[in-house]
Amino acid sequence: MTFRFIADHTDEWSVTWMCEALEVSASGYHAWAARPDSPTQTWRQELVDVIEEIHADVKHRYGSPRMTAALNARGHECSENTVAELMRQQGIRAKAPRRFVRTTDSNHRLPVAENIRDRDFAPAGPNEKWCTDITYIPTREGWLYLAVVEDLFSRKIVGWSMDQTMESRLVVDARSMAITRRRPDAGLLAHSDRGSQYASEHYQRVLSEEGIVCSMSGVGQCWDNAPMESFFGRLKCEIASGEMFATRDQARAEIFEYLEVFYNRVRWHSSLGFVSPDEFERSYNLKRR
Repeated sequence: MTFRFIADHTDEWSVTWMCEALEVSASGYHAWAARPDSPTQTWRQELVDVIEEIHADVKHRYGSPRMTAALNARGHECSENTVAELMRQQGIRAKAPRRFVRTTDSNHRLPVAENIRDRDFAPAGPNEKWCTDITYIPTREGWLYLAVVEDLFSRKIVGWSMDQTMESRLVVDARSMAITRRRPDAGLLAHSDRGSQYASEHYQRVLSEEGIVCSMSGVGQCWDNAPMESFFGRLKCEIASGEMFATRDQARAEIFEYLEVFYNRVRWHSSLGFVSPDEFERSYNLKRR
C-alpha cells in the first residue's frame, strides 16, 4: 500500500523524499515498481478505468450500488464491496444530497381530497397511479419552481413544468403534459399534497374533465407522498455539483437534460431491478404482446 501511494503521487513529490518520509527504502520501491502487475492488480486497474468512464458518463451521479450494476452490465463481474473499495481509494464519489425547503402551502380554506392512495406505491401497470409535487431551484436571479408528475409504476417523469412563480398554472401545465403524453383512461388516481395549487379550482377542474380521481396526503404526513420526496432529493443531489445556478435559464437547461435525457432514459433505479424507467416500460409492453 505504501509503494502504491508513492507510485500514485510521483507527479507531486520526488520518490526519494516520499520514501524517506514514509520510512521505506528507495531500492525496495524501485524493485516493487519494476515487477509486473499480478492478474488481480491488472483486473482492479481495468475496473478503475471503467469506473472512471462510467462516472464521467453519468456526471458523477452513481454511488457503488448503481456503479456495480453498470459494470456487471458491461461484462465486468464484480461485487459492490469491491466497487465501493475502489471508488473510495480513487476518491470517486457520487454527488451528495442537499437540504431543501418545503414549498407546500396548506394554510388555505379550499376543499381537500381524502388520501385514497393510502401509501400504496406499487400499481400493477402504467397510468394507474400518478403522484405530483412542487419544489424550488435556487438561482442568483431568484427561485425557479418545478412541478413534476411521476408514474408510480415505472417511476417515469411523465409531465413537468417550470416557472418563476408558484401559481396553479404551474401544476396544471405539468398535468397537461402528462395527459397529452400518456392519454390515461378515466379512473387514474392522481396523488398530491394539500397545497393550494392542487386544491385550486383550476387544477381540480382539469382532473374532473379527464376523469382523474384526486387523492391528497394527510396533514403533515410527508411519507404519504414519499416517491416525490425521494425524487426531489435525488434531483437536487444530481443536477449540480453544489453550486447555485447563475440564471433561471441555466437551471431550466440543466433540469431539462436531467429529466428528459438522463432520468427517464438512462438512470438505473434499484426499485426497477437496475433499469431505466423507459426500459422498464418497454419490457412490460413486450411481455403483454
